[in-house]
Amino acid sequence: MRLLRIVPDDTRFDFMRFRRISFPISAMLSIVAILLYFYHGLNFGIDFVGGTLMEVQTKAGPADLAKMRGTIGALHLGDFQLQQFGAPNDVLIRISEQPGGDAAQQEAVQKVRNALGSEVEYRRVEVVGPSVSTELLSYGTIGLVLAIGAILIYLWFRFEWQFALGAMIANVHDLVLTVGFMSLTHIDFDLTSIAALLTILGYSLNDTVVIYDRIREMLRRYKRMPMPDLLNASINATLSRSIVTHLTVSLSLLALLLFGGQAIRSFTATMMFGVVLVGTYTSVFIASPILIYLGVGRTRRGEPEGTEVEAPPTAPQAPPSPPSSSKAPPKRAKARR
Repeated sequence: MRLLRIVPDDTRFDFMRFRRISFPISAMLSIVAILLYFYHGLNFGIDFVGGTLMEVQTKAGPADLAKMRGTIGALHLGDFQLQQFGAPNDVLIRISEQPGGDAAQQEAVQKVRNALGSEVEYRRVEVVGPSVSTELLSYGTIGLVLAIGAILIYLWFRFEWQFALGAMIANVHDLVLTVGFMSLTHIDFDLTSIAALLTILGYSLNDTVVIYDRIREMLRRYKRMPMPDLLNASINATLSRSIVTHLTVSLSLLALLLFGGQAIRSFTATMMFGVVLVGTYTSVFIASPILIYLGVGRTRRGEPEGTEVEAPPTAPQAPPSPPSSSKAPPKRAKARR
């Protein structure tokens, strides 16, 4: 039975020649993402800004969002959002924080109940105050920072400090571009977004560690191979695995994005961008070539000759020519006098 091979075994694609293009592009995109964060901002959800979340289910068929939006808008409760999720009669109602503390929040909930009447069934009602929302935002930020620090320490012990620094730069690059994407599209940034960012960190780290492990193996084996050629060989060796993994994850996220509904759309959209577009690109064009600039492999040329290992397989050479069948004439012995 023949195995499926998406990438041939003898692939020799030169990834390192793009490093002089990928680094300026990534730097420019990172600057744009930071500017978007400071000037355009994020669309913080109810978890981080406070407010009221109500999950209702209509009793008489699918929910009429236009009618419900008009009913709630007539109450003058400020900003609110309606999202349909799951079944056609399931609706999420989000109301911004009301001035006046918890009493004002409870009063807003009661107004919505009176306006919608008995046409809907209330399955969940949550009121998030400003102190709780601030605490959730700070804990989410601390969680991201601790995750990056733990990744740095792990890679420092697993590989070398250059590998740890390269992986940390790649992960921060992924986070910055993903946050810029969320600011540009203005999708909700809530606790599920924090979960998406942590998942992106783990996925990108997994792909980077697979390539780094092959790089370390080849560093020990080929003492005289130039560093760009060694990085190309390592990436090409793991290319088939990367393509299969990314294709599987992409299909899963695409199904969730198309059929998962509004409740998880922000999560799946963030994952689709961070894992498929950013994480795949970063592992190959940022995390790997940055090792050249961090000085990895420079001391190998000083190794003694006894540690030299066979060179990597190259293009097949022409076989040596067979020895000639004609023999040289024997030398005549000198005549004795």
